[in-house]
Amino acid sequence: MFANTSKHFQTVTTVGEKPARYLIEMAAAIAGGTDALRERPILSFMQCAVDPLGHDGPNLEANLVAAEHGLASGFMPMPLAAGTGPATLAGTLVVQNAETLSGVVLLQLAFPGAPCFFAGAPSVIDLKTGGYTGGSPEDYLLAAASTQLAHFYGLPMAMGTMATGAKEPGWQAAVDDSLSTFASVMSRADMMNGAGLLNGSKILSYPHMVMETEIYGIVQKLADGVVVNDETLALDVIRKVGPNGTYLAERHTRQHMKDIWRPTVWDRTPYDGWLRDGKKGALEKATEIADDILANYEPAPLAEDVTRELRDIVARADRELAGV
Repeated sequence: MFANTSKHFQTVTTVGEKPARYLIEMAAAIAGGTDALRERPILSFMQCAVDPLGHDGPNLEANLVAAEHGLASGFMPMPLAAGTGPATLAGTLVVQNAETLSGVVLLQLAFPGAPCFFAGAPSVIDLKTGGYTGGSPEDYLLAAASTQLAHFYGLPMAMGTMATGAKEPGWQAAVDDSLSTFASVMSRADMMNGAGLLNGSKILSYPHMVMETEIYGIVQKLADGVVVNDETLALDVIRKVGPNGTYLAERHTRQHMKDIWRPTVWDRTPYDGWLRDGKKGALEKATEIADDILANYEPAPLAEDVTRELRDIVARADRELAGV
């Protein structure tokens, strides 16, 4: 197990059967035992494929351990059209589908009924560099199609969303993440991951994550659509207010005003106020929010006996994995 933390960056990586067992042991300690963990799973496992048409052995072992304990496991192929997948989108979807289904079938053969889910982050190769684009029109089409395939098989979809190829949270990241989120939400992906990631999932930015909650809120509002019933049509209120009136003081307004989306980091201040406040934009506001959370948020502490058990597990894992 490897962890690296700093003010605005954090990674955690696990590989192989033994680290997976230690993680599950720790989760069981927090949940209240292995049976309680099965009833209320607090973690899931997910592995990437080795495109094209391969699986990574140690990560596959970790998924098998998860299935053994009744925890959900997912498979996330990341084929690149014209690289590790055919140049056509349909062909790349075939490669992704085969990689995902083979993993799901394997888990079901080993542990029938084990919870599984589809995952995906297909993309296209950058024709100039040969690298991962992390954002293109093809990505959005592949995301929607992948979700439809998952639902065809009756499985949930965890779609790789928002992980833009932009190096910083600017215009490119905003456009890319907005469109990728829109594609995932409107195709009804069950889960999404990638919030806060930049540079094709190589950088995690907490301020960027804050801004992406704004994007998600906007897209979710769109996905909710327009509710039409007697209450929302408000014909009686319209009749009451009449021409040249105002709805500000109406009870109907008080009842529904909180339904209107309100921004967290978007700027809507008058121009002179924006100048007085130092021309703060979304990134500055998001950075302030992220800094405040990092400095002041205090999660509920675990019980002391659970903390001791976790420390014991970590100590045993360090000894065994170090070969002591």
